[in-house]
Amino acid sequence: MRVDQFDFDLPEGRVAERPAVPRDSARLLYVTGSGLRDLRVSDLPSLLHKGDRLVLNDTRVIPARLLGMRARVPEKWKPAFGEDARQNNGVVKVEFLLHRRVAPDSWQGFAKPGKRLKVGQTVEFPGGLTGDVVEKAEALVTLRFNRSGEALTAAFESVGHVPLPPYIRRNDDARDREDYQTMHAAKPGAVAAPTAGLHMTPALVEALTAKGVDRTHVTLHVGAGTFLPVNVDDTRDHVMHAEWGEVGAAAAADLTAARAAGGRVVAVGTTSLRLLESAATPETAFPPFSGETSLFITPGYRFKTADMLLTNFHLPRSTLFMLVSAFAGMERARAAYAHAIAEGYRFYSYGDACLFERAP
Repeated sequence: MRVDQFDFDLPEGRVAERPAVPRDSARLLYVTGSGLRDLRVSDLPSLLHKGDRLVLNDTRVIPARLLGMRARVPEKWKPAFGEDARQNNGVVKVEFLLHRRVAPDSWQGFAKPGKRLKVGQTVEFPGGLTGDVVEKAEALVTLRFNRSGEALTAAFESVGHVPLPPYIRRNDDARDREDYQTMHAAKPGAVAAPTAGLHMTPALVEALTAKGVDRTHVTLHVGAGTFLPVNVDDTRDHVMHAEWGEVGAAAAADLTAARAAGGRVVAVGTTSLRLLESAATPETAFPPFSGETSLFITPGYRFKTADMLLTNFHLPRSTLFMLVSAFAGMERARAAYAHAIAEGYRFYSYGDACLFERAP
């Protein structure tokens, strides 16, 4: 499909800089085959039935944005590294956005300026953390750090920054450490938040439980690839970066039982939905699953799992808007977004939400 079919004009200032307070006071656009309703996320229990089951991504965001310096280049190497090495002893500021762990001591990521880094060089970060460049492949750079496992995770917590999306045009601060994390975050590994889950609050969970709506947790460690724009003309030419996910045996059994009892499966976020669809097989909608997925969903895809999707409003030409268009139908998705823009809804990670029923 042509990527420009997923384009739309988003007015300036519509990307939310901070979440609503409380989180479940964010606006909610309810989208069904019969029309649109303007509500609040706190109204969600009134839209669901006893026996329905929410699917929540319990990944935990790590402080994945690292700011460092390329180490000094030895004198004998300087001729190979150009003018910047001769003038600045090879010292260059480097921003490294973690993407996915490839070993206990190594991560792939996106480096700025990536072209200035060469295999064999070292990047120095605060607190004595260093990373050696061991591989470069297209836009991704692999660093092998001088710490491993839990010690490396602790170092990221100490010196890393909250990886706010590039569409939020400010530096992260102490408040983001809490705001950019869901209340059910449990398993560290994501470098972007599963943002629909940011709307959940203890009060909302209590109201859903009282209604008889249960919750199932799955895990998809969202990678930095979710921020990448689609820079091709045809969706067939876009390559999704792989992300690791898991649907546990208990989660699979709970979802199977809920569907068998007539309950609806409500995916909270595109990450939860994409993981469920990655796990599904022709024989079983909800099997256990553990592994990587690079599933790219566009209109024409036939969903096997969720009946409803709670998600934020996404940016034009994004893979996330393409998934929403596949789930709701392109005409319904376009109408919902046009309404949201006209009515002043806030977009993206800290923005408002919409609840879609799956298109027939």
